[in-house]
Amino acid sequence: MDALNSTYDKVKVACMTVFVLPFRIVGVCLCIVFGWMFACIGLYGLTEEEHGQPLRGWRRWIRPYQAWNARLAYYLTGWYITKKGERSREVPILVAAPHSSFGDAIDAPIMVVAPHSSYFDVLSVIVMSAPSVVAKIETSRTPFFGKLIDYTQPVYVSREDPNSRQNTIKEIVRRAQSKGAWPQVLLFPEGTCTNRTCLIQFKPGAFYPGAPVQPVVVRYPNRLDTVTWTWEGPGALKILWLTLTQLISYCEIEYLPVYHPSEAERADPRLYASNVRSVMAAALGIPVTDYTYDDCRLMSKARSKNLPCETGLVEVSNLSRQLGLNMSAIEAELESFADIARKTDGLIRMTEFASYLGIPSSEPGLVELFNLYDSDRDGVIDFREYLMGVSLISKPCNTEETIALAFRLFDRGGKGHVTQRDVTKALAHTLNMTEEESRRLFRQVQKAEHDCITFDEFRAHAQKKPEYAKIFLTWKKRSDLGETQGGREKAE
Repeated sequence: MDALNSTYDKVKVACMTVFVLPFRIVGVCLCIVFGWMFACIGLYGLTEEEHGQPLRGWRRWIRPYQAWNARLAYYLTGWYITKKGERSREVPILVAAPHSSFGDAIDAPIMVVAPHSSYFDVLSVIVMSAPSVVAKIETSRTPFFGKLIDYTQPVYVSREDPNSRQNTIKEIVRRAQSKGAWPQVLLFPEGTCTNRTCLIQFKPGAFYPGAPVQPVVVRYPNRLDTVTWTWEGPGALKILWLTLTQLISYCEIEYLPVYHPSEAERADPRLYASNVRSVMAAALGIPVTDYTYDDCRLMSKARSKNLPCETGLVEVSNLSRQLGLNMSAIEAELESFADIARKTDGLIRMTEFASYLGIPSSEPGLVELFNLYDSDRDGVIDFREYLMGVSLISKPCNTEETIALAFRLFDRGGKGHVTQRDVTKALAHTLNMTEEESRRLFRQVQKAEHDCITFDEFRAHAQKKPEYAKIFLTWKKRSDLGETQGGREKAE
């Protein structure tokens, strides 16, 4: 996100904050109140059974007014929205599309929008007259906004429901095959916010029905970026403040031609998702990347735990694939590599790094991989850091072996159990967690009748929380480095 570097931008934001922002906030609040009233009227008297069916009659007639009210709110806050291309028809079609089993269904029952970079992407939902979206069940309980979202009849996802993923897919399929009875379903297939420089892997949920989809791309052609909302950027309130204090903000929504899947794509949702992503990336003029939603979640989790180089693991994985490195072969050589690292105190230069991996030192990808670990740019890296990165990306994060290793890391002295003191000391030293945070984590795993954690208890909890495994293993990396540095200090 661009900072307010110029005096002009700072003065403009200051003046807008004093003279314009209050009026914009009042306008938005009035629109929210009117929208809430429309939603209450549309949902009044709706039974639980009727809630699971498409809105009909006068309830559905209110939808255009609700959409108009939402668009007014954005215009009042300085947004100027342009549209390119043609949206697929929402009325039943008479002739089936090639390779389509949806005969008299609408052109494209599902719309996929990318890149997803901000909560302002809701503009695309508003411009399309509020199609159904996929939302967390918790949003329905939000004051005012809960009613607004509920009126769009979203596909709700519940974290508490172990079958939530399967149920969501079934509901998307049901609506896609309703032949126009349900509004189109709109999804952001990336599943998380990015910075719009590339498209990460699409989640396959939108593509399981095998129905035609319409790709929609979103652009923000503004001189100053005040909308990007990622784990590395400013918070939501700051983004909102900076956006509302711009004279005008531009958003461009482009409808791409409806994409009709082939037989192979209908049989393989991931292939379907990948091909649609390529079409959208070409329209945007940006590359695709192997990053996934889970990668981004891991980066966010690492950052929240104050882990260094939180993007390192993902970068190592991507560069290793580009270089054609065989992770299984490297994993098999970890012991011999570890012996080399111990003999050299772990410090090696670029030529040695290239020699160990069997790749020419002039290879650009290898240079980039080396530079990931050469943080102070002195031409030397600690080979052990690379080996730990390989061990993290070459194994699933919640295997029996990984869980056993994580337990041993906390079980100081090999007692066969972990005490609260063990956990507190380890997490305070490596993840900067407070004693209270460590205590809460310990209690999540601990059985009421015990004052310690056994391996079986630890394993059961780790299997429920696979994201912890990589954090535990990163702790090993820090511990190993700490012990080595301590040894050096004693030797000196």
